[in-house]
Amino acid sequence: MATRPGPLGFRIAATGWGDMDWPRLAATWELAGDLGLFDAAWMSDHLSDASRERGGGSYEPFTALAALATRVPGMWLGIAVVSNTFRHPAVVAKQATVLDNATGGRFILGLGAGWHEGEHDAFGVRLPPMRERFDRYESSLRVLSALFSDAARQPPGVSLEDPFFPLHDATNAPGPIRPGGPAIWLGGQRARGIALAARYAEGWPMPGNRPGDVPYFTARRDEILRALEAAGRDPSTFSFAAQLDCGGSRDDLRRTLGVCRGFLRAGATHLMLGVPGRLGEVGLRAMADEIATPLRDELG
Repeated sequence: MATRPGPLGFRIAATGWGDMDWPRLAATWELAGDLGLFDAAWMSDHLSDASRERGGGSYEPFTALAALATRVPGMWLGIAVVSNTFRHPAVVAKQATVLDNATGGRFILGLGAGWHEGEHDAFGVRLPPMRERFDRYESSLRVLSALFSDAARQPPGVSLEDPFFPLHDATNAPGPIRPGGPAIWLGGQRARGIALAARYAEGWPMPGNRPGDVPYFTARRDEILRALEAAGRDPSTFSFAAQLDCGGSRDDLRRTLGVCRGFLRAGATHLMLGVPGRLGEVGLRAMADEIATPLRDELG
């Protein structure tokens, strides 16, 4: 079983959905599966358009991925990243386990602490102060680790004393099929988030609000590498994913191809190639022609 995805992934951008609806989304994924260029398919986790204070389109990702998985057979599926504030971690563990089973062990659970203030306010979801938010984030990681363990597959299950999410003889059955459970990628940016990534994660996705920023990626990658080495972990097994918004015009796409090459030189192991939702299949095909095909030829 492969332990991580290959270098190329696509995603429908979390912003600018336009008239994207379910038939267009499903047809776009169907095309991605037919093209045979991509190793992974990604979604974000928002209740509305992430570029707006209120409103706009977005599909809930766990449900959407479960429905779309058969359209991209053999690909990894990932969420970059789940907002820790939206769900109890035990629910996340169960959802991730279903997708792990449905994909044959090719699901990536990206997790972040949560950030969009307007989105939380609009839906009445509490966004705690930053320190508490990260305390809850760390607690969620402990819960996920416990519920993905072998001990959680059978009675008496696992117990965890935790101030936010305690477990008392909790089981997760049927369990994940991937050894150790679904891959966790953490989107931390500062010292505490990087320390958590070095302890719990198998990968780091660059934040979606800094697409194409190679210097930022390089600086954070270097910090994470130092943290991994300090933790006694093999950095070569850790994934570093860059996010890019590919745009729609040919000039945009050609510029993005150059940025992709810059990320690969900087040590990216995976590229998330974002297509504006309003462009649908047309945007995906243009991105495939101008970016994914040349990169696939170069990377083999």
